[in-house]
Amino acid sequence: MTSMGQALDVAAVRAHFPALRAGFAHFDGPGGSQTPEVVGRAVHDAMVAPMANRASVTEAERNAETIVRDARRAMGDLVGADPGGVVFGRSMTQLTFDLARTLAGSWGPGDEVVVTRLDHDANVRPWVIAAERAGVTVRWIDFDPATSELVTDELGSVLGERTRLVAVTGASNLLGTRPDLPLIADRVHAAGALLFVDGVHLTAHAAIDQPALGPDFFACSPYKFFGPHCGVLTARPELLETLRPDKLAPSSNDVPERFELGTLPYELLAGTSAAVDFIAGLLGSDGDRRERLVASMQAVERHEDALRDRLEHALAALPGVTLHSRAARRTPTLLITFADRAADEAYRFLASLGVNAPAGSFYAYEAARRLELPDGGLRIGLAPYTDDNDIDRLLDGLGRFTRG
Repeated sequence: MTSMGQALDVAAVRAHFPALRAGFAHFDGPGGSQTPEVVGRAVHDAMVAPMANRASVTEAERNAETIVRDARRAMGDLVGADPGGVVFGRSMTQLTFDLARTLAGSWGPGDEVVVTRLDHDANVRPWVIAAERAGVTVRWIDFDPATSELVTDELGSVLGERTRLVAVTGASNLLGTRPDLPLIADRVHAAGALLFVDGVHLTAHAAIDQPALGPDFFACSPYKFFGPHCGVLTARPELLETLRPDKLAPSSNDVPERFELGTLPYELLAGTSAAVDFIAGLLGSDGDRRERLVASMQAVERHEDALRDRLEHALAALPGVTLHSRAARRTPTLLITFADRAADEAYRFLASLGVNAPAGSFYAYEAARRLELPDGGLRIGLAPYTDDNDIDRLLDGLGRFTRG
C-alpha cells in the first residue's frame, strides 16, 4: 500500500508537463491547470480511434461505451462517489444551471434557498435565478472580510422548515477559504434540506470523500486538476432517480444519462480518466486507485501548504501589500492588493518577467463586492508542479514591483 506520508517528487511531476518547458512560472492554476502529456495523448487517441454513439455491436460503439464507463469510475474514485451517480456536462456552470431548473420545478412560494457571499457566481446565480422564477425566497450567509471565514453561525438564522437547498463552496476560488463542510451538512440535513457543494477549487488541492463531507450534490471541473474542459456532477443514484430534468423524448431515461444532454464528448472523458490516473500515480502504483488518489492528494496538500507558508511569510515583509486570504483552513490560493497601485499593473509587470499571476475577481462577484474590491486583486495560485524556483521568481518580481 502507498505510504500516506510520502513526499511529492516535484521535479518528476514537472517533467510530465510540456507547457512548463516554455519557461513560465505558472501561478494561474485556479483558472485552469497546465496539462500533462498523458492527458493530451488520451484525448488524441480517443479522437483518432474508431468512434460512434455508445452501443455494443461495432468496435466504434464499444470504444465509446468503454470511455464513458471508465470516466464514471475514475471520477467516482477521485471524489469517493458511486460511478452510477456521475454526470458529465459542458461545465460546472452548465450543470448547476440545469440542476437548479430541475429542482425548482418542485419549489413554490414560501420555500427558501440559501447561498453565500463567499462563492463563485456559478454557485450563486443559478440558484437565485431559479428561486426568483419559482417565487422562492433567497437567504444569504455572509463571510467576515477580516478573516475571510464563512460565518457558519448564521446557519441557525437562515435554515428553517421551508429551506429546500443550501449552496456553498468547498473552497473559495478567490480567497482559498475552506468552510467546514461536515458541520454545514449536518445542519442542512437536520433542517430537511439538500446541500450542493461547488468543489471546483477544492478538488484540485485536497483528497475528496463526498460521503464524509456530506453534500448531496458535488460539482467539479477536470480542467482544474490536469484534465480537459468539461464539468462533473456527482450524487447518489437514488437521489438522481427522484429528479426529472428536461430531456429529448427518445433520449435515455436512465440515471445518470437522463441528465446528460446530447452526445457526450468522448475524447474529453478519455482525458478526464487519464488525468485521474495521472494523479493516482504521483506516488507510485501500490494499492487500489482510490487509495492511491487519497495518498497523492495528501502529498499534494503537504507540498502546497509548505510553499504557501513560505510565500505568506515573504509577502508580509513587502511594503504596501495586503493579504486577504486569512482563513484557518484554506487552499494555497492567495489574494493580495497593493496600497497605491492597481493589481492589474502587478499582473502585467509579472507577466513581462515570465511569471503568470492574473488579476481580477474571477467570477467571485459577491465576494469581491463584500471585500470592497470590485476589481478584485492579484491571485496567486499554487499547484502540484509549483516549485521553490517559481516562488523565488514570483517574490523577486513582486519585490521589484513594490519598490517600483
